[in-house]
Amino acid sequence: MANFKVGTTLFSFGSEYIKGELSLEDCIRTAAEVGAEGYEIVATQMIPTYPYVTDEFVGFIEECKKKYGIGPICYAANMDRGMRSDRDLTEDEMYGMAVNDLKQAHKLGCKIVREQFLLSPEAMVRLAPIAEEYDIKVGIEIHNPETPTSPMIMAYREAFEKSGSKYIGFIPDFGIFATRPNKPYWDQALAAGVAESTLEKMAQLKYDEVPQEQAVAEIRKIDDSPAAMTVLTQMYGFVQFRKSAQPLLEEFKKMMPYVFELHGKCHYVSEDLKEASIPYNEIIPVVAETGFDGYIMSEYEDAGGFSGVEMVKRHIAMERKLVKDLHL
Repeated sequence: MANFKVGTTLFSFGSEYIKGELSLEDCIRTAAEVGAEGYEIVATQMIPTYPYVTDEFVGFIEECKKKYGIGPICYAANMDRGMRSDRDLTEDEMYGMAVNDLKQAHKLGCKIVREQFLLSPEAMVRLAPIAEEYDIKVGIEIHNPETPTSPMIMAYREAFEKSGSKYIGFIPDFGIFATRPNKPYWDQALAAGVAESTLEKMAQLKYDEVPQEQAVAEIRKIDDSPAAMTVLTQMYGFVQFRKSAQPLLEEFKKMMPYVFELHGKCHYVSEDLKEASIPYNEIIPVVAETGFDGYIMSEYEDAGGFSGVEMVKRHIAMERKLVKDLHL
């Protein structure tokens, strides 16, 4: 039987944090207040001594845990291949960064590290014994426009299966299952003067799987404004969508033995607890069917200027309602 736990990545409160409206402690307290049972900390964003964790910071996190009842579950690492101005990092250098991330995550008591795809399948396999030593599972994030069937993701899956390790796997982002255009970007395009009929034409081209180059040529005949081209590019990029999530969900089920955490992406959750683009009513039952035992971390991607606090609150409430409806 599935055992869902709900949490949030503190990235969800990023806008409020950057503006100084919420401190790190405020973010942790707020996460607890809106119903999170644990959280993911984005290392580069919220650890002041990154890439290292000091004893002082560990003490701060422990004190927050005592105050608010929740602690860090996942350490969201950053793989910055371009951190040097003269050259890209080598494979060995990136592997070394990943080893350091494991050590810092261990200090904080995290049991999961979210890695990024710049760390190759071979480096992940090489990392597996270190992850086992620290008893931390390392997952490569699967983020739009990648999917469970992308060649890159399939290469990781093959490497993980061959390795036999239970410490390397995936952290899928539910944005990969989007079936409708992104509401904030759609609304921004309307506000910038793009006609709704043009946006509907763009969406249909994407649903019909018309190649991007051809779609751009067709839309330019109607509206070649920067606003129109921007939203069309977004539809074919990090917020792309498709007619149905079901084919991807079937492949998703096959990789679930290697899934350690799930990112509950949201761009806009309405007052009646529905995400505008992502079919959670289809996703959650599939996850339950696999017997998943772990966290879904709400991840609000601020594109529309909505309150991160309110979006996460609604998203957690939506998840709990869907799980309740399944009688789990």
